[in-house]
Amino acid sequence: MIGRLNHVAIAVPDLAQAATLYRDVLGAEVSDPVDQPAHGVTVVFVNLPNSKIELLAPLGDESPIAGFLQRNPAGGVHHLCFEVDDIVAARDTLQAAGARVLGDGEPKIGAHDKPVLFLHPKDFCGTLIEIEQV
Repeated sequence: MIGRLNHVAIAVPDLAQAATLYRDVLGAEVSDPVDQPAHGVTVVFVNLPNSKIELLAPLGDESPIAGFLQRNPAGGVHHLCFEVDDIVAARDTLQAAGARVLGDGEPKIGAHDKPVLFLHPKDFCGTLIEIEQV
């Protein structure tokens, strides 16, 4: 059902510092920061030949990333995102298998302007999973 790994999202306390690290030390192609008010984050995309890294910083105190960084002050892996061809069919298959979809279960438009859903980390070895329709 899942396709390729779309991105690994890493929550960071200092977005500019993280972007500099990936660009200047690792030599990666790094985007400018993009505010995503609907998601409460500012995002920098690190483009790799086979995937992306999504650096996330809180946009406001109510950001879900702010809470993550309170528990993990140095930052860390926040979620993995996998591609699916049909997000509704994937949701239905996952729920039938016992996976819990977070929120109201309806796809929302994610940071890449595509439909996404998040799956409960307790159902996936402690890892928050995002599925994104391609």
